[in-house]
Amino acid sequence: MPGHSIIVIGASAGGVEALTTLVRDLPLDLPASIFVVLHIPAQSPSLLAAILMQAGRLPVVQASDGLVIQPGYIYVAQPDHHLLIEEGQMRSVRGPKENRHRPAVDPLFRTAAVVYGPKVIGVILTGALDDGTAGLLAVKKQGGIAIVQDPAEAFYPGMPSSALESVKVDYKLRLTEIAPMLVRLVNEPVDTSLNYPVPEEMQKEARIVAMNAKELDANEHVGTPSAYSCPECRGVLWELHDDELLRFRCRVGHAFSVESVQAEQNEAVEAALWAALKALEGKSSLSRRLARQYRAVGNPTLAQRFEARAQETEQKAHTLQNVLLTVDHSVLPHIALTVEQDDQAS
Repeated sequence: MPGHSIIVIGASAGGVEALTTLVRDLPLDLPASIFVVLHIPAQSPSLLAAILMQAGRLPVVQASDGLVIQPGYIYVAQPDHHLLIEEGQMRSVRGPKENRHRPAVDPLFRTAAVVYGPKVIGVILTGALDDGTAGLLAVKKQGGIAIVQDPAEAFYPGMPSSALESVKVDYKLRLTEIAPMLVRLVNEPVDTSLNYPVPEEMQKEARIVAMNAKELDANEHVGTPSAYSCPECRGVLWELHDDELLRFRCRVGHAFSVESVQAEQNEAVEAALWAALKALEGKSSLSRRLARQYRAVGNPTLAQRFEARAQETEQKAHTLQNVLLTVDHSVLPHIALTVEQDDQAS
């Protein structure tokens, strides 16, 4: 096909509404294949294909492993499976999560860029955090076109804003302007004479997410080792630098943007703090029980000691409870460190 024949679209929160608006204005004779990743719960059946089929004119199918790519079709990712692109076909695999999601946007965009280069159009729609930014950067590096929904009208501006900050996008458009632009671009010729060699690290990442056994067994890494551990498997995170965009990936393939790794760390810290609260409450209860016991047997000295320990522990528990219920959770790691230091000091 002469034009941009591969369109990859990523969305998260608010994405169903955005996608239905976009596909509604696509013509039945569109000479391109469209691939869609929407962040969806792993255990839930996806109704996205049926919803988009009803909203627009193009046929919509849920992607399956080895399915042949055909123009004029929309393919949507399965729940709990990454949607990847290979030459002439697609893969649907339960590879390592990226940016805390499976399916994730980055693997789709990255593999499309590796295989189809300048024929790819990447589209980022509404969503929180920054999944899709690294993938859109890969599309641009391989000569493709980058389109981002205007964050000012997105239900959740995180994903579009992140892409605009890190990628030199070709078009920032309102949602209703995206479909006409896609129609125009797929009918424009692509200059295939330009050479876009695929960086080795980009190829390696594509193989890792596809669960390429040879790549995983090779004990090879992308990037350089960091001081941080993977929130998913506790392995070492390796730093990757795409221009000014910092990312992380562990040996088994879990990948994180800066925002996603911080979000994962915040959740882990919050869980640890709730466990600490439970432990403090248990310690207080035991101290009060011992105080009553020693008072009953006529040992006021030990009774007072355990009573004082119970009061001190209850104060710490009360403080920790207030933190969990009221504080901005983005500062939880700093609070957790303070609590740990105070507890060690006592």
